[in-house]
Amino acid sequence: MYTFATRFLQLILFLLNERMKTVNKEKLPQNDPFIVVCTHKSWIDVVCLGIALYPTPIHFMAKKELFNKIFIQKLLKKLNAFPVDRSNPGPSVLKIPLQLLKKKQVVGIFPSGTRNSEEKALKNGAIHIASRASVPIIPAVYIGPHTIRDLLGRKKRFIIFGDAIYVPKMTKDKEAVTEATNEVISKVFEELKGNI
Repeated sequence: MYTFATRFLQLILFLLNERMKTVNKEKLPQNDPFIVVCTHKSWIDVVCLGIALYPTPIHFMAKKELFNKIFIQKLLKKLNAFPVDRSNPGPSVLKIPLQLLKKKQVVGIFPSGTRNSEEKALKNGAIHIASRASVPIIPAVYIGPHTIRDLLGRKKRFIIFGDAIYVPKMTKDKEAVTEATNEVISKVFEELKGNI
């Protein structure tokens, strides 16, 4: 289902818009698990990230509210999404992504496109998961249209990958490690946005 959906959406976006350009895909780890953290403002950037990493499937972390309806829940699960309670994250938030990474899968986390507490919480989650699983974080930035109208306007689409960020094992000073890594991710996001 994931492969079919990715190829189908790739075709639809191509018909609406021109082919997307993926930059620095060679920076992705080969045959090893990682967490990809991408900027996020609409459903289009989620789809474009999936297309950019294809044929490697991404297991998306998604807000639990999206899983309220049975039909949508089944569809999201077939598309490799799993729920997370963003307002009340607990130890269980780590369980699914850690299991996936142990199986050498790729986990996708999308912080909010704006600077707010939710963005920080989601980035912190990625940092803690990466530290526990001993896997790198790959920062990614989507640049392009965020609405159907803009897609029809033939605005160019880009997914740009940054260098792998390795998080040390959390010791006594977890806050310092988390804050320092957050700063690195934010800086890389800004640098990647300036590449186009």
